[in-house]
Amino acid sequence: MRDINHFIDGAGFTGASGRFSDVFDPNTGAVQARVQLATAAEVDRAVQSAQAAFEGWSSTNPQRRARVMFEFKRLVEANMDELAALLSSEHGKVIADSKGDIQRGLEVIEFACGIPHALKGEYTWGAGPGIDVYSMRQPLGVVSGITPFNFPAMIPMWMFGVAIAVGNTFILKPSERDPSVPVRLAELMMEAGAPAGVLNVVHGDKTAVDAILTHPLVHAVSFVGSSDIAHYVYQTGAANHKRVQAMGGAKNHGIVLPDADMDQVIKDLSGAAYGSAGERCMALPVVVPVGKKTADELRERMVAEIPKMKVGVSTDAEAHYGPVVTAAHKARVEGWIAKGVEEGAELVVDGRGFTLQGHENGYFVGPSLFDHVKPGMTSYHEEIFGPVLQIVRAETFEEALALPSQHQYGNGVAIFTQNGRAARDFAARVNVGMVGINVPIPVPVAYHTFGGWKRSAFGDINQHGMEGVRFWTKTKTVTARWPDSALEHADSSFVIPTMR
Repeated sequence: MRDINHFIDGAGFTGASGRFSDVFDPNTGAVQARVQLATAAEVDRAVQSAQAAFEGWSSTNPQRRARVMFEFKRLVEANMDELAALLSSEHGKVIADSKGDIQRGLEVIEFACGIPHALKGEYTWGAGPGIDVYSMRQPLGVVSGITPFNFPAMIPMWMFGVAIAVGNTFILKPSERDPSVPVRLAELMMEAGAPAGVLNVVHGDKTAVDAILTHPLVHAVSFVGSSDIAHYVYQTGAANHKRVQAMGGAKNHGIVLPDADMDQVIKDLSGAAYGSAGERCMALPVVVPVGKKTADELRERMVAEIPKMKVGVSTDAEAHYGPVVTAAHKARVEGWIAKGVEEGAELVVDGRGFTLQGHENGYFVGPSLFDHVKPGMTSYHEEIFGPVLQIVRAETFEEALALPSQHQYGNGVAIFTQNGRAARDFAARVNVGMVGINVPIPVPVAYHTFGGWKRSAFGDINQHGMEGVRFWTKTKTVTARWPDSALEHADSSFVIPTMR
């Protein structure tokens, strides 16, 4: 049995907790490895390593830190096939999707390669008589990221790429369900030239999470996961005087107006609802056709499209998506399908009971489609996180606009239309953080920022882009006076200084 170790101070580290979590192959259901679960003392060991590395790394000039990022990017690209195969073997997503996971993370690394420019401060010459004012962005110290199972490459790189580039040292606590790729990324970061201690990986459960959230030397925490845990991370981290961004769940809607290009809508919905087995916080699990004619056509065409989808093992190059991550998650998704039926929604296509010959114990769920889902249903209110698409019919544009605006989650939303005025109005008014116009998965490019609203995010600063730079740094403002002559002295003043 292969053991997956922590990565501390530039090398693999065998923990002493005696606690492990099984790592499964979702394609077969077999246990393929076990991952160590850290104690608080082992988290502290990683933090102390990061603290020791901080002074040297933070004083390294930004251009040299950027060169490490350039080399890290090159190494990840050179090892893409290995990383994608490893990711798919533990997560279950198909190889092409795993490569997309890695590439999306690399796009943030590319942004981090330009960190010398992003760190430039502000400067005002002559703000007052002989007075100049300037600002600088400085790293926080030891910082941390707690990442989910669904993007074991992308989300860690979203976090540590910018955090390390600005001069912090980093503790990564990845999901224990697919922990191998994060360790491999840390190894590649060391190979790229980062000093030992700059990037550490500790595996674990709530014990490790709480140790991070309460450690006095950890200054900031970034989290992605379910909303309940995100709220806990935010409250606990903030109570322990940490800067926190905690991204939670989602229930993204796709609004389809009568003038939409239905051919493209069907293609976009298929990929956005069922890709990666629906295990994406930016998936599109709810479609809202406006008007009966639009809804009937969309339903008919989705029913015809679903049989064309191929569910297969993650190594099948022709498969559209693979298994979900664990047996427990498969049971959870199928439970939500049963709940939708119980609540009175019409189950048009039932993906439960799907099996793959030769992989009968794999965690496969076929594509499912509901129609006549109502906003009051629990299965609509909560995140299913599986290959399930729900049709919620709306009679008018205003009714369609209200659905995502009033939902508890506000991560992403899309509108499909050829009417620019309607799209512009929708984008301005919808109460959701990220909007796609004829774009089904509106994840912003790396030099913009990612973040939802309402119960999809806790904290005021988004991930990556310039928001990421702001989150991982603190601003220092300097006001300097250089008199023309040492003989020139201002009189004492007992009032607040002004520039009048």
